[in-house]
Amino acid sequence: MQEYVLGLDIGSSSVKASLVSVATGQRIASAQSPAEEMEMLAVQPGWAEQEPETWWQHVLNCIKQTLAQAGAKGEQVKAIGIAYQMHGLVCIDKAGVPVRPSIIWCDSRAVKYGDEAFHKLGESYCLSHFLNSPGNFTASKLKWVKENEPAVYERIHKVMLPGDYIAYKLTGEITTTDTGLSEGIFWDYKTGSVAKSLLDHYGISTDLLPEIKPVFSIQAEVDAKAADLTGLKKGTPVSYRAGDQPNNAFSLNVLNPGETAATAGTSGVIYSVTADNAFDKKSRVNAFLHVNNKAEQKRNGILLCVNGTGILNSWLRKNIRSVDAFPYTKINDLASGVPVGADGLLMLPFGNGAERILENKVINASWHGLDFNRHSQAHVFRAAQEGIVFALRYGFDILQSMGLKSQVIRAGHANMFLSPVFRNAFVNTIGARLELYDTDGAMGAALGAGVGAKIFDSFSDAFRGLKMLHEENPTDALQEQYTHHYSKWKKILNTYLVN
Repeated sequence: MQEYVLGLDIGSSSVKASLVSVATGQRIASAQSPAEEMEMLAVQPGWAEQEPETWWQHVLNCIKQTLAQAGAKGEQVKAIGIAYQMHGLVCIDKAGVPVRPSIIWCDSRAVKYGDEAFHKLGESYCLSHFLNSPGNFTASKLKWVKENEPAVYERIHKVMLPGDYIAYKLTGEITTTDTGLSEGIFWDYKTGSVAKSLLDHYGISTDLLPEIKPVFSIQAEVDAKAADLTGLKKGTPVSYRAGDQPNNAFSLNVLNPGETAATAGTSGVIYSVTADNAFDKKSRVNAFLHVNNKAEQKRNGILLCVNGTGILNSWLRKNIRSVDAFPYTKINDLASGVPVGADGLLMLPFGNGAERILENKVINASWHGLDFNRHSQAHVFRAAQEGIVFALRYGFDILQSMGLKSQVIRAGHANMFLSPVFRNAFVNTIGARLELYDTDGAMGAALGAGVGAKIFDSFSDAFRGLKMLHEENPTDALQEQYTHHYSKWKKILNTYLVN
């Protein structure tokens, strides 16, 4: 009987699942729910929320679809791994029921609380202990709830990250990981423990945090209720959990200092691994514990994020036509018919909340140089993709200034990287070779589960089935063109940043 490991990826756009063969390390089946993007609730400008129960329902759909697609039975699944959208806040009561919608990663409401803590605790203290400003991360979002919804706050029994909630729904056990706590700025790198100084400053009890489990370990087991709902076997271990960006790096076998991963889904990310407690003095890029961090072998991931990436492409797809939305392949084809620089049309893609690389400013999205007589839909599509890449380059320069040099960047063959225009702009603007692999977050989570349950002997054993599908290199001529247009783009951006 074939044996499998199951990976779940809880995104803000959709939930995905992958079933991977233990024998070959190859994906056997996959599913996504919903087929289109999940709704984000934006009650006020800068807010972004989702219902945790919605994620759970899509998890159930994905598990059932994946098992059916493979013709597999629940008892053939030997371990489960969970990847999830980072920085979200889930608050549950003593009955395990969420007391409010989750405040998710791109929500901007907590910026002022993080900024206040950064200054009152001391910038040098925060950077040396947390490697970040408390900023708009999960701990600051919890402070917002405490200050603005005191009756809701009083009902909170435990706070979780999105992946912790799904693990709880599968197992009935409330747990988290040190990597997860670090992404919420609940972690002190100097003490190697919970960031009690920040929580004390916020007036938040450490009792609200779950029990900490190692990233690669038997964290908990599927309970009878979840087994009945999913078709999985009771007692199946949940043996890996990580935020989407550390997990994406893991899925690409990016584990060692100097190695770099990228994603271009709803948000765009470049993530470099280091053995140092590196930080940016302005906290424009952020450091978190990487999945393979150990006390005796430090591994941190330095992450730059551009919120307005795939969500911009999605917005264009849905709004550029009044009736039938273009497929993404059509958008990419139209964009490829326009020259580099989109005939002078430039776009700032910052329409998805506060941007960390801009010091948590909200400047919104905008087009510049639009000429009604020269520019078409195709120019808009190309300018959008180039604008996303230029924003990533802006953040990449910050990484470079911290000593993180990347000659090769690995990514999954998915999302924006499916666009030839985006890939070409990326390698020639960033100036690094791009390697695309047949993997994604759900497959990475499945492989992580195999490591955590000791089904795979080592990381190299887990990644024996990883295949590179495409390689793209920069050229001198195109680098010169893209550098020229990037410098024009950066001048426009700077006019927003000085105000």
